[in-house]
Amino acid sequence: MKLNGAGVLLTGASRGIGRELALRLAGRGARLVLVGRDPDAVAAVCREAFALGGRAESIAFDLAAPSGHEALVERARLLLGRIDLLINNAGVSAFEAFERQRPEAIARIAATNLVAPMLLARAALPHLVPGARIVNVGSMFGSIGFPHCAAYSATKFGLRGFSEALRREVAARGIGVTYVAPRAARTEANSTALYRFAERTGMAMDAPAAVAEGIVAAIERDEAERFFGGPEPFFARLNALLPRLVDRALGRQARIGREVLRDARAAPAKPPLKPAAAD
Repeated sequence: MKLNGAGVLLTGASRGIGRELALRLAGRGARLVLVGRDPDAVAAVCREAFALGGRAESIAFDLAAPSGHEALVERARLLLGRIDLLINNAGVSAFEAFERQRPEAIARIAATNLVAPMLLARAALPHLVPGARIVNVGSMFGSIGFPHCAAYSATKFGLRGFSEALRREVAARGIGVTYVAPRAARTEANSTALYRFAERTGMAMDAPAAVAEGIVAAIERDEAERFFGGPEPFFARLNALLPRLVDRALGRQARIGREVLRDARAAPAKPPLKPAAAD
């Protein structure tokens, strides 16, 4: 897909991978509508995009809201003239024992990670022309059910299935659907417990900039799917074929996760660790 001049609607653009995506798309000449919950934060990313010579508008919107998704797409369409690329990047994660997660937290994860991408895609499809593309940002945990990430994994499994089904449905119209599955990224959204878990298990965590570069490459190459990391894609395939084998392999991670979360509950509240500098 050619990004120069393309009209792009990008969610979760305020920070992390979304911010890095916005800056890279602006640098390639895309015209952007950036969506985030925090109006000041998303406006700041717009200013960064302008500094790179890009054109960007911001919309503050909570994707977990029960309505308003069609109006959001229509406003973006009017600002851009047309939507060539919808990137469903916004997501909510949680590293916690499932039985301790509050019902409202589970509902927010599901609404943001799965329901909102479906509603935005539904609203955008009538306006998309051949050559347009929908990109859904999933996770390696959408192929490997990971302990202490049950709700998050469930939504990403769903997003992967939705992407596959929609791709087959709209292929005859010349519309592409890309599913990308990053592994863990070093962002401020992660809890201290997750960083402690990563330290103890040696779990690889990528810089948001590296993830964004990979997503942009997948878009430019019209890829249907892209899975990030070295061993992670192999374990995803292994999990599909021999899930009981992966059960045993993840037993140690489950035990360490329980210990980390127990220690986190016993310790005084601390701010999340700052992510390491970008690679």
